[in-house]
Amino acid sequence: MKIYFSALILFLIISSQLVLAQSDTGVDKKVFTFKIDTDIDPAMTRRVKLALENAEEIDADLIIIEMDTYGGAVNDADEIRTMVLNSTIPIYVFINKDAASAGALISIATDSIYMAPGASIGAATVVNGADGAAAPDKYQSYMRSMMRSTAEAKGRDPKIAEAMVDEKIEIEGISEEGSVITFSVSEAEKYGFCEGQYDSIEDILASQNLGEAEIITYETGLSEQIIAFFLNPAVSGFLILIIIGGLYFELQTPGVGFPILASVVAVFLYFIPYYLNGLAENWEILVFFIGVILLAVELFVIPGFGIFGVLGIIGILTGLVLGMIPNQNFNFDFVPAADLFGALLTVILAAIVSVGLVFWLTPKVNEWGAFKTITLASTQQRSEGYTSSSYSETLNGKTGTVHSRLRPSGRIEIDGDVYDAYSRGEFIDQGAKVIVISTEGTSLKVKKWEA
Repeated sequence: MKIYFSALILFLIISSQLVLAQSDTGVDKKVFTFKIDTDIDPAMTRRVKLALENAEEIDADLIIIEMDTYGGAVNDADEIRTMVLNSTIPIYVFINKDAASAGALISIATDSIYMAPGASIGAATVVNGADGAAAPDKYQSYMRSMMRSTAEAKGRDPKIAEAMVDEKIEIEGISEEGSVITFSVSEAEKYGFCEGQYDSIEDILASQNLGEAEIITYETGLSEQIIAFFLNPAVSGFLILIIIGGLYFELQTPGVGFPILASVVAVFLYFIPYYLNGLAENWEILVFFIGVILLAVELFVIPGFGIFGVLGIIGILTGLVLGMIPNQNFNFDFVPAADLFGALLTVILAAIVSVGLVFWLTPKVNEWGAFKTITLASTQQRSEGYTSSSYSETLNGKTGTVHSRLRPSGRIEIDGDVYDAYSRGEFIDQGAKVIVISTEGTSLKVKKWEA
């Protein structure tokens, strides 16, 4: 009996050891990985947020960030740092090459830092976006405090973390005054800013007895891919062309519907991706719509083209430009010069092309058969004092008065009858004298009459 009992005890001991051994290999563990491999900006902040949410949804046991970045915007680095610090899931970082500036801050916020051969961490001085020069001291002070507090929270030397930002801090045996700290792998290990050197994430997991863990790599979903598509400057430029062109055609031919519908859809497709990525703020979108309202007031309420029209155009263009760049209100210190120039160029070129197409297409649109069915050309009859179809050549050379302002389309009055008309691109105010120069199509082509 004792023999059987002893055998049972031995069996239970061996079974428990096998279970523990299996547990140590990471079987049934989930390791979630994603990359921070571009500039730290609003788009990256959104990617990290979605990745961390995804890791929580699948109940991951560990998150590993693969890091290779030269940094980016301070405010976005702070947001990502906060998300990392608040994570309920342990987070490691694998610095595959560089963790500079904002990348260093985020790395220090993780639970463990691992580095590939030849990698580096540090150089967290804040620079402005225009010329790469050091930003004013208020920004350096803010970055120093974040580095210091983050290092303290994770049990790392806060003085060293602060010296990664401030070149005036001298630490004996580590750094001299006049240069910020950037650690190699061996230096980072020596001073507690790296837990070890490894060639890959798999090697890190093996060292943590997680060699058999399931590795789940974060992939952007279809919605994120669509958003990324609409953030392409070429696509943004095309949408701006539709926005401006649609607004113009609708203001010229009120009630048609299709141009304003196309413009509204383009506005949504333009602003929503930038808004979701933290670029377009509420007030910037509001500036755009105020610009549209001012322009409409100028065209429909106030004769001539004055201050409201100019302010309207400025508002529209300003809203479109600011919606594309990571400015903080009117602070552009950390907006890369290339991003600002690219946004300005995209909006201005799209506006110029749009205006050019509008003036080229306006005379032709009035001649399109399909357009006749949706314009005012077929809504009133000559008996009602309104004429707008198949004009007699006898109207050539006739003079009349502008009935409703030509912008460049509108209506004119000749001998008591009202006709659809358009100018050669110029705006002609109500009451001005015009002369008919062509009767082809569904609208009379006119020019300003000089007595």
